[in-house]
Amino acid sequence: MQGHTDIRTQGLVARLPAGWRPYALLARLDRPIGSWLLFLPGLWAFAAVAPDRGTGLWLTALFGIGAIAMRGAGCVVNDLWDRDIDRRVERTRGRPLASGAVTPVQALVFLAGLCLVGLLVLVQLNGAAILFGLCSLLPILLYPLAKRVTHWPQAMLGLVFSWAAPQGVVAATGALGPVAWLLWAAGFCWILGYDTIYAHQDREDDAAVGIGSTALRFGERTRPFLAACYAAMLGLLAAAGWAAGLAWPYLPGLLLPAALLARQVATLDIHDPAHCLRLFKANREVGLAVAAAFLLGRL
Repeated sequence: MQGHTDIRTQGLVARLPAGWRPYALLARLDRPIGSWLLFLPGLWAFAAVAPDRGTGLWLTALFGIGAIAMRGAGCVVNDLWDRDIDRRVERTRGRPLASGAVTPVQALVFLAGLCLVGLLVLVQLNGAAILFGLCSLLPILLYPLAKRVTHWPQAMLGLVFSWAAPQGVVAATGALGPVAWLLWAAGFCWILGYDTIYAHQDREDDAAVGIGSTALRFGERTRPFLAACYAAMLGLLAAAGWAAGLAWPYLPGLLLPAALLARQVATLDIHDPAHCLRLFKANREVGLAVAAAFLLGRL
């Protein structure tokens, strides 16, 4: 695992002024996959229940901007909590707070700016969606602590990263209902699975520094655990489509994300960190395929 890191200083980050680059890395702008994964459960909601195309597109744009800002804010909070641990983990020791490129005070100022952007997006929504969005702040703050007290920090991340699904339903319809809860549960199972894959990159370092993960909890038994998570996700998505009153083509539409998820289970190699990262990133296509299946049910 020596030398493995997912920090990327090329591409967009390399084109920024030198003083901006540590903040771009702190917000993980070098790795947009996290923003995608935070955004996609909201896209499922709009695909399933948006009352019209214009509303769906407007909410998609708002949630996209919000996902970038709040994913960045969550990363700042995580790195503030974890900077001492990050210095001891190969994959994370180059992060700006762990390396000293950004000070904690500078990070807090940057965090305030990101939260302001998130707030400006939030106030564009209806009152119920605003309230629901504010409720997400507590699990966001608690997530970095979960790894210190449990082998299930991926479950806390599942609550946070699937939040856009019920909030998206509320933003589109003004109320919670069965579709919101089914999409939230589906997102939770999906995230529990893919973040376990991601956690296998740090399995040895996590064990050495004494923090928990489902990767450590299940180890060589990860494949059946992953299969169970993804099977539950697909079942809940099928139920959500039914509850939303979608036409029958959404069911065969779910075969594509099912095939992509089955490929992850079949090819998983927990001893290859780079391969685990590739499988984790492949979930963007899974999430987009789910949204496409829901849209197919509305044609």
